[in-house]
Amino acid sequence: MRAFRALTVTAAACAAIGLSASFATANPPQGGGNGPSNVTVNPYSVHQGASMQVSAAGCGHGGTVWSHGNFPQTNLSAGSIGFATVRIFNHASPGHHTLSVKCHDNSLVATHRFTILAGNGAQGGIGGSFGPSTAETAIGAGLIGAAALGAGVHVMRRRRPVGSRA
Repeated sequence: MRAFRALTVTAAACAAIGLSASFATANPPQGGGNGPSNVTVNPYSVHQGASMQVSAAGCGHGGTVWSHGNFPQTNLSAGSIGFATVRIFNHASPGHHTLSVKCHDNSLVATHRFTILAGNGAQGGIGGSFGPSTAETAIGAGLIGAAALGAGVHVMRRRRPVGSRA
């Protein structure tokens, strides 16, 4: 009886998978080679010389991203959603600009707006990667030496004579 029940469940699962596979091939997922769509940029406003992430759906075999005078042509990765990281030129003119995305397997071009901000952004994330300079090290060693000398003089002046009692 247990074997019959297991066989029935297995047959039902195989039938469900078989029927869903034929349905999936009849209705391909959106963005599967119909040209670029849902183009996004992160961040929308980017400083000169900074990097920006671009993503687009619909380029299953990859594509290219470009914006004349703002960053070089860059490859978009393959997949249901393609990604590219672009670096804005240091000399790019501030203001509102448009980037273009074209798939390798399609002639359609999608565009998206973004903003370039004047000047360089903050160099965050460096943390403790920069050590002290030689001048800072010399000043620190001098301060430690002066503190040790001052503490020694203080202890010597506050010392009680050996024979006296308080």
